[in-house]
Amino acid sequence: MPRRLRRTSAKAVPKQKFTKEKFHKLIFGTKEQEGLGKQVIVYILLISIGFVYLYPILYMISRSFMTRADLLDSSITWLPSSLHVKNYLDAFAGMDFLNAFKGSILLSLLPTLLNVVMCGIIGYGFARFNFPGKNIMMGILIFTMILPQQVVMTPNYRLYNDLGILQSINSLLLPSLLGQGIKAQLYILIFWQFFRQIPNVLFEAAKIDGCGYIKSFVRIGIPSAAPAILVVFLFSFVWYWNESYLTKLFVMGVSSSAENTWNTLVIALSTFNDSYASSSTVSGEALTSLNEAIQMAATVLCVGPILIMYIFLQKYFVESIDNAGITGE
Repeated sequence: MPRRLRRTSAKAVPKQKFTKEKFHKLIFGTKEQEGLGKQVIVYILLISIGFVYLYPILYMISRSFMTRADLLDSSITWLPSSLHVKNYLDAFAGMDFLNAFKGSILLSLLPTLLNVVMCGIIGYGFARFNFPGKNIMMGILIFTMILPQQVVMTPNYRLYNDLGILQSINSLLLPSLLGQGIKAQLYILIFWQFFRQIPNVLFEAAKIDGCGYIKSFVRIGIPSAAPAILVVFLFSFVWYWNESYLTKLFVMGVSSSAENTWNTLVIALSTFNDSYASSSTVSGEALTSLNEAIQMAATVLCVGPILIMYIFLQKYFVESIDNAGITGE
């Protein structure tokens, strides 16, 4: 009898049908849960966009380890027959990597630090104080942001020449010290927007405790602006690192006879053909023509430090972007 009851009860359970409503919930989801169709579309878009960004990097790294035989072999597309490290050694010697790397660090780091300090002070002043002509100055700031760099290049060159700061790092440091560095208008707007979101009660409480304007900025503004400081630092550092034309014009000098020891990895990469030829001649080896593999190796050496920096700082960079959106009063 118990077995019969179990069988009859099992047969009595009705089967759930896959209705049109369930199919709609599965594909489009509900308010509490995303649907399968939306997730598939999102992942396809992310994979496609990621491939667009990763393809040049993977192609560059793969080609940098290939020999000339691999480059001429149509059957070899991605994986080289062997890791030809000599491409990196030739590129390292041809670019004078250590000297160029030192120049890139100095010409990027020092103006960046001045940019962070001065743009932070200017942005704090725009955000926390009301003074006559503030709106006009903000309008001029936005106008100079959209003004092409080529328009002011010649006047700046003549001004720096009159000041005697051409062919030196001062031509990059002095504008940054005055809040006029590369993309400084954007950094001022970032700090301005961030400081506007800090609650006023914090500054009022500091004022009651006896803090003046400088102490309030040091004790409240700077610690609260850590996310904005990191964002501005990374943006400014990358822009100065990749800048080649202004570095050639102001720091290295337009005259080929000018004696100047400054050099950066980006500039060394742009003149790598001549550098590689002279390096091969000095080393006593047979002069060989530059191939694509050595060019890719030189490119990896140029962008490698920036990629490594992003790998270690991406977590803090994303957290800084998220924390910058605090609610103010």
